[in-house]
Amino acid sequence: MSFTYPKKEKLKSKTTIDLLFSEGNSVSKFPLRLVYVENKEANAALLKMGVSVSKKYFKKAVDRNYFKRALRETYRLNKHILLDALEKPYAIMFFYQTKERLSFQEIEEKTIQLFQKFNETIK
Repeated sequence: MSFTYPKKEKLKSKTTIDLLFSEGNSVSKFPLRLVYVENKEANAALLKMGVSVSKKYFKKAVDRNYFKRALRETYRLNKHILLDALEKPYAIMFFYQTKERLSFQEIEEKTIQLFQKFNETIK
């Protein structure tokens, strides 16, 4: 098991991101939300992931960047939960949606719960 977050797993396609917001489904575990859509691109990685932290909650870029790094790190450490359950390629967007400043351990716990909920939803 490789705990990496390679470039091929990063969600960068504008068309896929637009598709996520127009046709995507979502799963939530407060304060995290996961929006997902089946990725129909040819040669797509099994999982493409992006993160977002709202400017509404954290005005300073430093704060937003901290939470984006934390979300990416929890994804990197726990993506095996998702990869073991996937059969089709998915594009997902990961959101942090609160003013509360959770610790890394709390974010990781919520991430694991969110990934398990996602796995139940796609089956």
